[in-house]
Amino acid sequence: MKILPLLALTLLLAGCAGSLRIDDRYPSRDQSSRVEFIVLHYTSSDLPDSLKTLSHGGVSAHYLLPADQAKIYRMVDENRRAWHAGDSQWRGRTWLNASSIGIEIVNPGYEDTPAGRRWHAYPQPQIDRLIALLKDIQARHGVAPANIVGHSDIAPQRKVDPGPLFPWRQLAAAGLIPWPKAATVQDKLRQLDGRVPEVAWFQHQLERAGYAVPQHGQLDQATRNVLAAFQMKYRPEQHDGQPDVHSAALLLALPPVE
Repeated sequence: MKILPLLALTLLLAGCAGSLRIDDRYPSRDQSSRVEFIVLHYTSSDLPDSLKTLSHGGVSAHYLLPADQAKIYRMVDENRRAWHAGDSQWRGRTWLNASSIGIEIVNPGYEDTPAGRRWHAYPQPQIDRLIALLKDIQARHGVAPANIVGHSDIAPQRKVDPGPLFPWRQLAAAGLIPWPKAATVQDKLRQLDGRVPEVAWFQHQLERAGYAVPQHGQLDQATRNVLAAFQMKYRPEQHDGQPDVHSAALLLALPPVE
């Protein structure tokens, strides 16, 4: 006897769900994509291990770019959150998983050897595919050029990827990211005349560029990590985190963030 009332209730609920009507005729003009940032990583592993980690390893990314295959793996839909950025900050925004697309690039990263740290380069076809993907994402979501960043930019206290051999300059040549003009850098070097600004000046300029950096005027390890991340991107041949006149000129020559 109790089965009939339960069946009736089930049918009633199903009918309510089936009668839900959504009217899409009046979309608001005041909206935008949830995607504000694109974050680039290297995997520190080969393709099989990368696929395994990013599909079942507790972390994820929207795209995975192999080194030697003419394909790109989509692992998370762009409308969903991927777990790739972690504790992160850029231009005042924090915890960027919710507002970013993560791209993992298959690359071993580095090896520490008796002769020093050895970084691995990126094959040109892989970078060509990355540039095409970035242009597509940027066009669809309206991502600002200053918001195409590396993991080391948004988490400089704990991450170094995509590393000093990542060709940021090629992304700049493709019109994807801002870049200091060589003539402007030389002009700023002349203006500085060999004078290295105070640590507080570097901290202020790095914050203006988008980095989360202390503002206490002391050259602590946190400040050096941020400066090293900046140098790794714009002057990769020397990224020791030490303030110098060339880093100062690069900061001054960097186009203003829009």
